[in-house]
Amino acid sequence: MPYYAPVPEASPSLTGRMRTVVGLAVAVVVVIGLVLRFYTHSALWLDEALTVDRARLPFSQIAGSVKQDGAPPLYYYLLHFWMEVFGQSDLATRSLSGVIGVVSLPVAWLAGNRFGGRAVGWTTVVLISSAPFAVYYSTEARMYALVILLTGCGFLALHRALEAPRPGNLIATAVVTAALLYSQYWALYLVGVVGLWLLVSALWTRHKDAAAPGWRRPATAFLAVVVGCILFVPWLPTFIYQSRFTGTPWAAAPNFTAVINALTGFTSNQGSLSIAGTDQGRLLALVYFTMFALALFGIGRTARIIEIDVHTQPRARGMSIAVVGTLFAAIAGGILTTSAFSPRYAAVVFLPLLLLVALGTTTLLDARVRLAVVGVAVVAGLIGSVQNVTTQRTQAPRVAAVIDAHAEPGDIIALCPDQLGPAVYRAVAHTGSYTMVTFPRGTGPQFVDWVRYASAVAAGRPKAFASKLVADAGSTHRIWLVWQPGYQTYGVKCEQLASTLLSEPNWGGHNWVTPNGAKYYEPMTLTEYAPQNGSSG
Repeated sequence: MPYYAPVPEASPSLTGRMRTVVGLAVAVVVVIGLVLRFYTHSALWLDEALTVDRARLPFSQIAGSVKQDGAPPLYYYLLHFWMEVFGQSDLATRSLSGVIGVVSLPVAWLAGNRFGGRAVGWTTVVLISSAPFAVYYSTEARMYALVILLTGCGFLALHRALEAPRPGNLIATAVVTAALLYSQYWALYLVGVVGLWLLVSALWTRHKDAAAPGWRRPATAFLAVVVGCILFVPWLPTFIYQSRFTGTPWAAAPNFTAVINALTGFTSNQGSLSIAGTDQGRLLALVYFTMFALALFGIGRTARIIEIDVHTQPRARGMSIAVVGTLFAAIAGGILTTSAFSPRYAAVVFLPLLLLVALGTTTLLDARVRLAVVGVAVVAGLIGSVQNVTTQRTQAPRVAAVIDAHAEPGDIIALCPDQLGPAVYRAVAHTGSYTMVTFPRGTGPQFVDWVRYASAVAAGRPKAFASKLVADAGSTHRIWLVWQPGYQTYGVKCEQLASTLLSEPNWGGHNWVTPNGAKYYEPMTLTEYAPQNGSSG
């Protein structure tokens, strides 16, 4: 993104009572946003429980375990040290993301102020404070809140490097670049697009006037980004291994409509528990898209007139290329590598998009209209964010409650697919009392090994697995099957496992928990199989 000098505010500053009212409203929104970043009733679901299980391993084993996970290691290392201090409860493990989410607010203000002045800074703060996407990932033990923070820090570092290419600014740019790459792999697309933009800017500026020194700023910043990429080289063998053998076998590859899905996903708490289809979700998406368009094409002339310049506005041009270019590059990469898409991966462009949305509001020169538009976005966002307090991400606690109340020592708890294992294992009170085994590999429930996952599922034999469960249970123990159909690559194998156990001679089945996909992101079925002539029947 090329250097640009600060510009005056888009409209006169608010005065008198209105300034006080707006200031109080901003304070209230920020406080609510801070509270929501630490407050949710849900237990940890698959991704979170799996992350915690890997992060609590000895430090020297984390990299090897993450190699089976398909993710870079930085967040796992941070969470490892965090848990050593604050413990491993749901609140403790999620609070790392909560604190990161809190730190993102002043970073968002600094980025907005540098991008478009104080009005853009404060607008960005209230938007990110109330944004369901930001609130949700501040309450999840995953790396996406960290990614949002690092993109803000990256913008500040890069802008300072373009403004004054001193060693400190260039080092900061390189370090943040590396940190992003070590946090989420979609950062590769963002770094690639930004690096290409810097290189093209340098070459174009030099082509226009080789004698002028202006081309050296983007060129030097480009070199800083390259240094950041070089810092990623030690992890490159693991990344290549993950790319070849882990992939994302839990979902289908995307198409280019996923670009729109990524942006609308920013109006929701989580991709599959989305409020994007609700009235407030649609309203928030409308504000985002409209203000984004005005930032790129709009010029405010009067309180009632906005002109459209198809040549685009220089201030928004580079940021827009970073957002849209990253999304298209990522979707193209997903299509070529048959990797899955999820809106959460687009966290690398979430804060840049909010900066553009905030900039778009400055084309509304009538302060009342601008406040109304921002107010609508904030209210719609808070409605969605508040839902995160009661939204249940996993049905594992319900399953665990039944197991804890009715299972006996020596009973077998089987899970199909193995992706249900981490959440259930974390929720069950006395895991050491039971034999816990997962389909298809027959391994324990704490981890999911994503290496050659589709092949492992294809090789799994439900009937053979069921026969072993029955043999291991004998005539004195019960089998508790935690299962759920519909998982990618599994076909009907989990249903076959359940029906095979039910058809075993002298065994009976009883459903204790039925899945509720409308309430839970991770629904589950719990079926008890008991020998009809056994002592535990």
